[in-house]
Amino acid sequence: MRLPPVRQIKRGLVVAALAALGLGLAWALWPKPVTVEVAEVRKGSLLVSVDEEGKSRIKDVYTVSAPITGKLVRLSLEVGDPVKKDLSPVAIIEPMAPAFLDVRARRELEAQFEAAKAAVALSEAEINQAAAELEFAQNELRRAQTLIRSKAVAERTLERARIDTDTRQASLARAKASLEVRKRQLDSAQARLIGPEEAWKGEVPVGCCVTVRAPVSGRILRLIQESERVVAAGTPLVEIGDPQNLELVVELLSVDAVKVREGATAAVEGWGGMPLAAKVTRIEPAGFTKVSALGIEEQRVRTILRLQNTEVAADRLGHEFRVFVKINTYESRNALRVPISALFRKRDQWTVYAVERGRARSVPVELGQRNTAFAEVVTGLSEGALVVLHPSDRIMDDVRIVPLNANH
Repeated sequence: MRLPPVRQIKRGLVVAALAALGLGLAWALWPKPVTVEVAEVRKGSLLVSVDEEGKSRIKDVYTVSAPITGKLVRLSLEVGDPVKKDLSPVAIIEPMAPAFLDVRARRELEAQFEAAKAAVALSEAEINQAAAELEFAQNELRRAQTLIRSKAVAERTLERARIDTDTRQASLARAKASLEVRKRQLDSAQARLIGPEEAWKGEVPVGCCVTVRAPVSGRILRLIQESERVVAAGTPLVEIGDPQNLELVVELLSVDAVKVREGATAAVEGWGGMPLAAKVTRIEPAGFTKVSALGIEEQRVRTILRLQNTEVAADRLGHEFRVFVKINTYESRNALRVPISALFRKRDQWTVYAVERGRARSVPVELGQRNTAFAEVVTGLSEGALVVLHPSDRIMDDVRIVPLNANH
């Protein structure tokens, strides 16, 4: 039975609407191309470096110490002052004031002083006695000499008189020497009674002080002891060094230090001026443990570098300035490079998404050297291949992609 024309038209419209709705749903659910940023794998130069903070230092820093114990006069030097070897005075050391005496010590010293005075008086009396005995012996010798001419006495008596005179002269000399000893002991006992309030009466004795002079030419780097104070022998006073003799110290992680070789070139940046050229001169054979800011224990190795042109930075770069050093460990001028941002790990294998006929395809690659921007491709990609940068979770095999880069 044929439907009326009006009902046929209505049915046709319903079918057409349902078809349009189906097509709309199919179009909405159909996978759309993903817009991505791509890069081309090309050959070019690849420079790999170990980057680390370091500091500059003067190679030979001399610490001048006090040669004797005494009172250090306040230093008149300032940090940065130039000094000349064996000419420029860097410190003056005066004798210390005597120590304070307690009651018992003062009583003991006063007793020793009185004993020394008595000893001097005793020595003076001994001198008088020896002088009188010598005078008597000399008179006896003269009488014996007179009597020997008339043969009133024997020769033996004359000889005995001479010996007695010589003995008395020696006794007098011994008594005088003993008096000098007693006087020095008296002076010593009196000196030990001097207290700090009487020392020098505010004046420094002439020729009493020791002047410490610079052992090398250079500049004052640090005043360890600046104010006037009593210092012991060996106390560090100042540090002196030559700013022209600069080197760099970088504390590398041990895993990075094994990649560096002596003689490797480096670039010094982040010091406040243009990059400076440097060269590795020494890698210390022993490491040390250092705790990082995050509390992680790290094994570090000190690496020493020498600036190629110290005159450029000598006036601005000084002792213990912060620098940023890039030590070159590998360089190639014709490496096949892929951007680091295109790499990701898939089943322990480095992988990239290559663009083939408008679709993404995961390609495992084998890498060689790499830096912060590029990695060297050993196998997996050829020159001119397009790879997806920063692949998201929307990218997978056979997904249609649209390059965002206009030139690709």
